[in-house]
Amino acid sequence: MPLPSSLAGKRCLDVGTADGFWAFEMESRGADEVVAIDVDDPGDYDWPGQVDAAQRAAFERDHPNHRRAFELVHELRGSRVQRRNMRVTDLPGADVGRFDFVFIGSLLLHLRDPVGALQAIAAVLDGTLLSVDAISPQLTLMHPVQPVARLEAPGWPLWWVMNLAAYRRLFPAAGLTIERAGRPFAVRPGPAAHPHQPRAGRRPWSVAQERVRHRVGIPHAWVLARHSGDMSPLP
Repeated sequence: MPLPSSLAGKRCLDVGTADGFWAFEMESRGADEVVAIDVDDPGDYDWPGQVDAAQRAAFERDHPNHRRAFELVHELRGSRVQRRNMRVTDLPGADVGRFDFVFIGSLLLHLRDPVGALQAIAAVLDGTLLSVDAISPQLTLMHPVQPVARLEAPGWPLWWVMNLAAYRRLFPAAGLTIERAGRPFAVRPGPAAHPHQPRAGRRPWSVAQERVRHRVGIPHAWVLARHSGDMSPLP
């Protein structure tokens, strides 16, 4: 991914920071200031309207405590990264200032309005946005040119499964111009990853696909974008 080797003199934003990996990485690359945002309470995630109460409770119970991990690393590093508990769509009205570089990773598929999320980022963006997100290899092979997305919205906060064309189409729809776009690559689980546990109620074929993704990796792609000249960001 084209993460700049030096971010000296830059004010940076990490959207959906989780345990802060990318925020701390931007700080280590010399950023003058890094703001990291995320929703700390899983109950405040972008949930579908109809979710089994027991399934939701299990998700919230087993969800990793990203805030605690962030604070631990923050203390050990003596970091100056500022973490804020907020949604990406709150950015335009929040007192966060403007940013030279923004990173958003593996979040758009979890939002019911990914275009709205990118518009919210555009409202505080003065420089470059680097987005990395999961894509569907099946939909990409079946529809290499036409933007296609499958609506998921199951019993957990996953809304969209997109092909590569649909993922790239999000940015001009949000008033952003793509400068560069990378080819798909696999994000593999590391040695400390949790054991694979298929979600309850999944069909056998879906369970098999999940096992393959866990072993081989989840296909992702990246986009580097700026403001478009023919569309204005949100005020």
